[in-house]
Amino acid sequence: MCGVFGIFNHPEAANLTYLGLHALQHRGQESAGIVTSQEGTLHAVRKMGYVADVFDGAFGQLPGRIAVGHVRYTTAGGSLPKNIQPLTAEYRHGSVALGHNGNLVNAEQLREELEHDGAIFSSQSDTEVILQLLARSREPTFVERLCDALGRVQGAYSLVLVTEDKLLAVRDPHGFRPLVLGRLRNHPDCYVVASETCAFDLIEADKVRDIAPGEILVIDHTGLRSVQLRRDNRRFCVFEHVYFARPDSVLDDLPVYEARIAMGEQLAREAPVEADVVVPVPDSGVVAALGFAKASRIPFEMGLIRNHYVGRTFIEPKDSIRHFGVKLKLNPVPSALRGKRVVVVDDSLVRGTTSRKIVKMIRAAGASEVHLRISSPPVISPCYYGIDTPTRSELIAASHTPDEIARYLTADSLAYLSPEGLSKAVRGDSGTTYCDACFSGRYPIRFIPPPGRRQLRLIEA
Repeated sequence: MCGVFGIFNHPEAANLTYLGLHALQHRGQESAGIVTSQEGTLHAVRKMGYVADVFDGAFGQLPGRIAVGHVRYTTAGGSLPKNIQPLTAEYRHGSVALGHNGNLVNAEQLREELEHDGAIFSSQSDTEVILQLLARSREPTFVERLCDALGRVQGAYSLVLVTEDKLLAVRDPHGFRPLVLGRLRNHPDCYVVASETCAFDLIEADKVRDIAPGEILVIDHTGLRSVQLRRDNRRFCVFEHVYFARPDSVLDDLPVYEARIAMGEQLAREAPVEADVVVPVPDSGVVAALGFAKASRIPFEMGLIRNHYVGRTFIEPKDSIRHFGVKLKLNPVPSALRGKRVVVVDDSLVRGTTSRKIVKMIRAAGASEVHLRISSPPVISPCYYGIDTPTRSELIAASHTPDEIARYLTADSLAYLSPEGLSKAVRGDSGTTYCDACFSGRYPIRFIPPPGRRQLRLIEA
């Protein structure tokens, strides 16, 4: 997951990066950081917490017309201050800051090689491997050194980098994770890059195009320059459309809202059920539920209300309340559920523990029947390209049939969107190819878990 943002040539670069990260907060809530460049010097503010809290009163520390920002969701390295991005480094050719969305599948192997060669790492993040390789390259220019470094890494990476005078945006050769280029409407010489187009809307920028798979886009005072790394078969993450991205974003030229409506409509056609109301699991299931209600002609109701002010941590009562964690975030509306046959629509089902609590909550509110519909196929395999999914043994669909899962959830029925239905909803017949390894077990890049290594963990205050 994670969200990245970059801006070139604006007098309020840090402020606009802050707004861009606000729009990308859904991609990571553990930490946030901004690095700016002014007259050859990099300035950084990086802390644990939400964007609004991290940068409160900090803009005076972030001068310059170039900036990159990052919101973090941990997939490699612990949730610790030393792993906050953008990472910064100084080496013999100057200074660089780097923000990364994705996951490098050979990072442990490269790290061991680098450490054997004398490298000292300051974080547990796989992203630092790229900086180490960059610093050791013998190529004459920054872009050539970056190409050299990226030629050794494998996996998913959408990167934003800032040097003393350049902003760079990079996407891996498969194009696993999104990355888009935009331009400010009132400042045509100001370019922005972001994980999603929703970040452009807030700062009044227009999308120019997607960064191409395997592209290094260099933005400086001479304009735009594109360098192509190797290009492999395009494998954009289909789970971006299912869950990750905000519905108001446009990814791979497909509006996410439109894709999720189509998923819900297709699900209603594939798995019809006689019911009185369609209820989404908010927020991620709302748009697919609208599509399901539209195609099935069953009334849509917000039968579950989400508390949007739940922080990352909370104090649970010692006399534990049953289902406390779910009840803190979701609360049923009995008048919308009592005595009714309810179709509950959610975007995905992973372990099943939360879905079980939701089904029981809806029954306790008076529903006569509860039918669960999932607007994606069964998740049967872990992701190694930037999603912190459980191991295969923890994925309930990897070892149980839908009927067995329904009994565990205490639902009257359970049905998933078929792989063919998902492909149709995201225009799979239009030539766009996706990575669906979490649903199919087919991995575009082979991942071999590294051998266990002794971890020395420095816990920072």
